[in-house]
Parts: sequence; C-alpha cells; structure tokens
Amino acid sequence: MSDTDALNIPKSSLPRIVIVGGGFGGVALAKKLSKKEVQVVLLDKNNYHTFQPLLYQVSTGGLEPDSIAYPIRKILQDYSNFFFRLAEVEKVEVESKAVVTNIGRLQYDYLVVAAGSTTNFFGNTAIERNGMAMKTIPQSLNLRSLILENFEQALLTDDLHERDALMNFVIVGGGPTGVELAGALAEIKKGILPKDYPDLDTRRAQINLVQSGDSLLKGMSENASKKAEDFLESLGVNIWKNTRVTSYDGKTAVTKTELTFEAATLVWAAGVKGVPIGGLDAEEFLVRGNRLKVNEFNQIIGQDSIFAVGDIACMQTEDTPYGHPMMAQPAIQQGRNLGDNLLRLVRKEPMKPFVYKDKGSMATVGRNKAVVDMKNYRFQGVFAWFVWMFVHLFFLIGFRNRVVVFVNWVYNYVRFDREARLIIRPYKRDYSLFKDQKTL
Repeated sequence: MSDTDALNIPKSSLPRIVIVGGGFGGVALAKKLSKKEVQVVLLDKNNYHTFQPLLYQVSTGGLEPDSIAYPIRKILQDYSNFFFRLAEVEKVEVESKAVVTNIGRLQYDYLVVAAGSTTNFFGNTAIERNGMAMKTIPQSLNLRSLILENFEQALLTDDLHERDALMNFVIVGGGPTGVELAGALAEIKKGILPKDYPDLDTRRAQINLVQSGDSLLKGMSENASKKAEDFLESLGVNIWKNTRVTSYDGKTAVTKTELTFEAATLVWAAGVKGVPIGGLDAEEFLVRGNRLKVNEFNQIIGQDSIFAVGDIACMQTEDTPYGHPMMAQPAIQQGRNLGDNLLRLVRKEPMKPFVYKDKGSMATVGRNKAVVDMKNYRFQGVFAWFVWMFVHLFFLIGFRNRVVVFVNWVYNYVRFDREARLIIRPYKRDYSLFKDQKTL
C-alpha cells in the first residue's frame, strides 16, 4: 500500500486538501469546498461536531449530549470528493507534505490545521489533576455525574463540614463559560435541588465564581460586565474578583490572597490554548497560547501549503495584536474565506486577505437574564435572553438538533426543570478526602 492510499483514500488527479479538525472552522471550510474540483479529506478523533457554546447545559442537565453533537459524515454526506477518517494526527511532515496519524500516513497538496483549543491550566498540575474541565462532551458528562454524585454522597454523611463541601462549587474564570455555568448552577440550587433532595438543606450550597481580573466578561462592554455581575448576585452567586486560585487538592482551593474554599467540585474555565501537533510545535511556528502564527491569508508563517483557522490560528495585526477571539465566529469566517482562497490557489489566482466582521458577543446568566453587545446595540435582560436563544438555535447544525434543543428549552422554562439529571457514566472521585476535615 502506497503512502497516498494508506487511509484508503482514492488516488485522484484533483488537488488534495487535508483538514485536521471537525470544529466550526474545519466544517465551514469543508462546506465551502463542497462540490468543487478538489479532493477533501477531513480528519478528527471524534466522528461528530460539537456545538461547544452549549456544553455547560449538558453539564447542568439542561440538554443531553446528542442535542449539541452532529455526525460529521452526515454534515457532508452529499458532497462529492469528500472523505472523512476517524483519526488522530500525531505529526506533520512539512518537507514531504504528509500527515502521520494513528491509522496511517497521508500525503497532501494543501493542509489546513483546524484542531481547535483545549483547556489551559497554565502549568498547574494540581488543578489539572483534581479540577474539572469543560471543553468536550465527555468532560461535560463527567462534570454532570460529579455534581449529582456529590449530592448523593452528601446524603450519606453526618459531618456538617463534609456535607457543605460536597455541595459547594468553585468556578474559576469569569468569561462567558464561567458566567453561564455559575448562573445555571444557581438556578438548579434555587428551583431543582430542594425538590430532588428534600432531606438536605440545599440552601447551604455555595456557588463561588472566581475571577483573576477586576471585571467579568472581559472583552464585552463595561455595562454588560456590570449587569452580568448584578444578575449573578441576584441569583445568590458569590463573586470573587482580583482573586487567583493557585492550587486545588480535590477538597481545598487556595488563592494567592490566602483565601480558601472547601469544595468537592472545582471547574476550571480560566483559559484555553491551541492543541499542539507534532512537526508544527517548534518555536518558529507558535505564539503565546500555543497558537500557530498565520498571515492575513491564514497561511502559517513561512509555509506555502499549510494553513490554520479558528482557535489554533493567531493572525496578528495592528487591531488584533493577540489574534482574533478564540470563538466560533472568527473560526467560521476564516474557514469560509480560506475555502475561497484555496480554490483561487488551485486556479493560480491571487488570494484575498481575511477581514473579520465582528458580529458581537453575548452571554446568558440564567432564566430571562442575558447580556448582548452588538456593533450598534447593547442590551440586557429578557430581550437579550431571547436573542441569545435565537442565535444559538440558528447556528446549531441539524434540523433535529434545533427542534430538540428548542423543545427542551421551552419545557425547562415552563416547568422550571432540567430533566437530564442522569448519572449515565459515573465519575470516580475519592470522597475519603474530606474525612480528615473537622471544622470550617
């Protein structure tokens, strides 16, 4: 078997474009190249695309994971010259223009890295080992199980300190993920826990949102930040600004100011970084946050046939010295623009530079509470909440997913409930950690 068919990809006279990653950028690019005179091979370690903005709702029982996931093959099943392989890329051989995966080696004419991002623990191994991340569906299911298991465990102990710790939460990071998760947990505490656990004093549960800076939702307007903070405080969330968590051993979170939190659950939502790929992990390719340096055409600096889009790409300009935001919109727009540019390259035409069109930012803080910053409009409250719902429904892939999510949201709104409170895959946690604690 030759290099070119190691993954059973048919040989073709058409240029082969290999895309690494089936996230927002990778899927947008593949769609743009559909039914064109190119061969497209998409590689991903999962066979589904994840709508990451709604992962927190899976973690808190508002949605089942299949509501925010969609098969990659189904997205692109009607496209000619498209091939998907379930594979994990281990290395890029720049000189020989090949990618090495766990299932074989594949040649390319053009390579696009759209591998996305992963949680950045900034080298803190203790927090990485004992805390919870929420960047993937399996991680979200683990968090959902841990939350429910902690309350089940709280029923079994007579130690008040241990019981409180099992019902306490620390969320590190005041960006959209941290704010939305804190709001969802606060609503669970208020409307669901008293009914599910009538023999527990769930009023003692504490939700702590810890932010290293002096404001929430950095990057949004000051008004949006202040309003989100007001919404969270009205829900009973404890907000700790200018506070940096330095360690967590599974039972105690310690901050730089020597403030401590006794909690069985710590969720790290304080940063992300690019997913490294062998062969492209040298210093010459990378900038801060493990992102690949790209020019205005999304070409990796110094490379003619290797590109990057989305979270892993850092396009530095005067307006964006740290690159574009690591969110869905830049990835989608870069994927579409690169699709046009790759077709121009095939036709020997000059490429057009990428220009980001900022469509705004938004975050929901709970029932009837959201903040929206758009170019010419900024608003908060109930209307912003409906706008947030409409936008997220619109960008979900698949008619079924939109219907299922909409029905779930309507049901949860009317009944004030979250029925996906299921421990499908138990998460193993050593509850003996709390046995040696005697006092608050």
